[in-house]
Amino acid sequence: MKILDTRLSGVKILEPRVFGDSRGFFLESWNKKQFQQAGLPGEFVQDNHSRSAQGVLRGLHYQVKQPQGKLVRVTHGEVFDVAVDIKKSSPTYGQWVGVHLSADNHRLFWVPPGYAHGFYVISDLADFQYKCTDYYAPEYERSLRWDDPDVGIEWPLINGIPPQLSAKDAECPLLTELDAVT
Repeated sequence: MKILDTRLSGVKILEPRVFGDSRGFFLESWNKKQFQQAGLPGEFVQDNHSRSAQGVLRGLHYQVKQPQGKLVRVTHGEVFDVAVDIKKSSPTYGQWVGVHLSADNHRLFWVPPGYAHGFYVISDLADFQYKCTDYYAPEYERSLRWDDPDVGIEWPLINGIPPQLSAKDAECPLLTELDAVT
């Protein structure tokens, strides 16, 4: 597996080796030993799977306690996936990095604890799967506004149409109003 650094500390793009022929393909999406050797977590406690339609934006989510690291991938369709540094002591506080994840490119994205995370669906439909390093704790969940001008994420919105958001994601605070991650 090829592990690529991004401009945000700890955030990685992973490109697995894909073995394919006329029958299909095989890839190893997670290997505890290999991940630990690369300084990535070897333990996950929860796997999640969501399906979303084109134009849906989920996020940008984080937990103020029990922060979750997430290893994410797309098994059907394509998304634009984003991590935002929300650690106030970080030199890259408020900066973001984005990557296209798809069933065709097989990339994975490692988002460590201390980052807000979200994705926007580009294809007609996308299946998004991710492993978490800690359990979901709704009482600690918070969100960052998807279009915060101070963060400036360059979402690849289809025809410039605003994304479809949940009621919760439509009411998120700005970066300057966030609860600190502990």
